[in-house]
Amino acid sequence: TGCMAERVKSELLDTGLADAVLGPDAYRDLPQILDAGGGMNTQLSLEETYADIAPVRRDQNSPNGAFISIQRGCSNMCSFCIVPFVRGRDRSRPVESILTECRHLYEEQGVREITLLGQNVNSYAHYGYGEEIGRRRQYSTGFEEPFVRSFKRDNDESACRFADLLVMVAEAAPGARIRFTSPHPKDFPDILLDAIAETPNVAKQLHLPAQSGSTSVLTRMRRAYTIEAYRALVERARTKIPGVGLSSDFITGFCGETEEDHRGTWELIRDVQYDQAFLYAYSMRPGTHAHRRLEDDVPLEEKKRRLAELNQVYYQGRRSKAEEAIGDEQVVLVQGPSARNPTEEDFVGASQISTYVSGRNDANRSVIFNAELNDGQTLKPGDFALVQIQGTNGHALFGKAVNLFSFV
Repeated sequence: TGCMAERVKSELLDTGLADAVLGPDAYRDLPQILDAGGGMNTQLSLEETYADIAPVRRDQNSPNGAFISIQRGCSNMCSFCIVPFVRGRDRSRPVESILTECRHLYEEQGVREITLLGQNVNSYAHYGYGEEIGRRRQYSTGFEEPFVRSFKRDNDESACRFADLLVMVAEAAPGARIRFTSPHPKDFPDILLDAIAETPNVAKQLHLPAQSGSTSVLTRMRRAYTIEAYRALVERARTKIPGVGLSSDFITGFCGETEEDHRGTWELIRDVQYDQAFLYAYSMRPGTHAHRRLEDDVPLEEKKRRLAELNQVYYQGRRSKAEEAIGDEQVVLVQGPSARNPTEEDFVGASQISTYVSGRNDANRSVIFNAELNDGQTLKPGDFALVQIQGTNGHALFGKAVNLFSFV
């Protein structure tokens, strides 16, 4: 089922590897196809959001975390990406179905961290929601018009946009931390940055997938922004949201990438110092615009060399960001017992603490700290603690819990 079924379609049936093949918008047909002894439906839909189907998807890394899908598909048409062709154009779930699921998770399931999901999650729009809260679509300041754009939908003043939905979700689960992924840099207007800054229980963390530090490569990728506009977005985010954690995605060795282009990406990673980054060597996907129109002309060994250089500068910056956090007090959601106890090399006084727990801060970095507070309370999964950071190994942060924390 899903994207793979949509891409290979009848090949799975012809080779006998599957009896039933369903695309990502055909899951409702599964019972009928099984009753018929097999078959295939990979038809994409412009409307299917599975809004009335809300299976709880819990976070495997956090016993008190869960995910809510709010948007499906993607209309960005980046040249390296197959998603629009196998998941269709973007469409969003109704606001009330999202809030109902959110309240259920928070009030009945005890979830304390909710992550909103979508292929381009911050392009969310519930059209016809109402003019009281509706607004026209706004793009990130200084960004170009996207490659694919609907002027009718962009100018629809009855649509509930992502910034407003984010605040409503935060209000529906006031004691939980709210995250979202995966966004597109073009959809971070100031109204969204302000909402993140001003809403206490929205994580102060942004995923800003740059993909490249070269404008010429970004143009071939059809990303619809220059590297100057991206850097300006980073600075605006850090100004509006003090201490914001940043993460990103990068592809090295994309079609036509020169050594100068590679250097631009290296410099971007060096300058921004991301808390997290996901870096990959380019691998061409059949069916994409790049596969049809561009040449995968960077040799594999060159891709590997460039990837190694990017990883090196990324980890240097990640360590620097971790060291800057020493002395800060951070809100951390307890996930469970720590698999690794700090030593005196990690921070002074570590050996005097007998039991440790681990959790994640707003930037989604791992934090390890004492399980027992000074007043004798023992921290448990689902608790929020205010932790003073006292050391780091470059990856995890180590600290001492000051007290319990609550958003309400």
